[in-house]
Amino acid sequence: MPATPLRLYRGHLVALVVFASSGLTIGSVQYAFGEFVGPLRAEFGWTQTQINLALSFALIANLGAPLIGRAADRWGIRPILVLSLLALAVGFLLRPLISELWHLYLFSSLVYLGFPGATLFAVGKLVKLWYPATAGRVTGAVTSGNNFGGLTLPALAAVVIAAAGWRAAYVAYGLLSVALAVVALLVVTEERTKVARAMDASGRAHLSGHSAAASAEGLTLREALRSRRFLLTMVGLVAASFTYQGVLTQLRQHFQELGMPPAQATIGLAVIAAMGVGSKLLFGRASEWITARWSTVISVSLQAVGVTVLALASGPTAGWVGIVIFGTGFGGLGALLVLAVQEVVGMKQFGTVMGVVQSAAVVSLAGGPLLAGIVHDATGGYGPAFLVFAGVFVVGVLLMVAARPEQRPS
Repeated sequence: MPATPLRLYRGHLVALVVFASSGLTIGSVQYAFGEFVGPLRAEFGWTQTQINLALSFALIANLGAPLIGRAADRWGIRPILVLSLLALAVGFLLRPLISELWHLYLFSSLVYLGFPGATLFAVGKLVKLWYPATAGRVTGAVTSGNNFGGLTLPALAAVVIAAAGWRAAYVAYGLLSVALAVVALLVVTEERTKVARAMDASGRAHLSGHSAAASAEGLTLREALRSRRFLLTMVGLVAASFTYQGVLTQLRQHFQELGMPPAQATIGLAVIAAMGVGSKLLFGRASEWITARWSTVISVSLQAVGVTVLALASGPTAGWVGIVIFGTGFGGLGALLVLAVQEVVGMKQFGTVMGVVQSAAVVSLAGGPLLAGIVHDATGGYGPAFLVFAGVFVVGVLLMVAARPEQRPS
């Protein structure tokens, strides 16, 4: 009797959806932010601080993250992912109606409402379920979608803005979000029977038991909050997360202020995004070799050095040196935020625990862009703010070093 042909593994399709969701969300909200600053300032006359304050509305996502994470643990990530992408779509599709500054803040709030469920929660809840034996490297591959989005979506915005204006670029982002929500609804599942069936049909039946065990193992939220290792890891990751809203969203303008033409500044951001793909693959794999904790130490250390070089740069040449160093470490953090938490607390209540980590990161996500904007308006540059962020990264590194596995009593 001929052997039954193996089917395409559904996990690959799920991974592609998570890849696209992370890329679309982070690429449009963070990487492409700078593409809209010039047009908004030109049309409305708002200051850098006023526009940067829109980034601080990420606190809505972070304050709501514990509830979203708990919902993902209770009802599954599929409905959370679909609703998150639809929130993103509404936030973008309404932005062409902006005529007052508070409109920008309101629609930014809608976008950020969908942020956790479309990024970290989706990665953390789905990758280890479908790839229990290779979660580190697959998490690195899936989160490289962040950088793919950073490579493509700012360029898309730049082209559309040049051809049809900033309003049309926001509409394009909204339509992409709607399309991806439909795909996620059709593809994503966490049902144990469907996962096991898909593994069996694709020759991965031996992984089914590992997947079930991984889903059930780990700490509860109460146990995590009593763990010294978890608390140190959480604060260390919060310090590291200043890189997103504090540094990344300001880089394009900083590059121009270093003397790079606008096109070269966009290329500089694209280089960081492209390097991030390799960085995530490297650090994801490294997390299986040297643990996610030590991988995070290396990643954040490289960012501290790179941001310092960028802060002290006096021209494009030094700026490119900073780009290479920063980009090498920066990309890996997107995967390590998930892997470092999973390494400590497991999957049992990952969504709930990750929600608490996200809520703690309100300090960086709200304070980072506000500090950068105030310093820029006061000094005419981002250098001093970047030096502060470099110091915060060093603190994060020391905390991660201190977050050693706890000794279990014999």
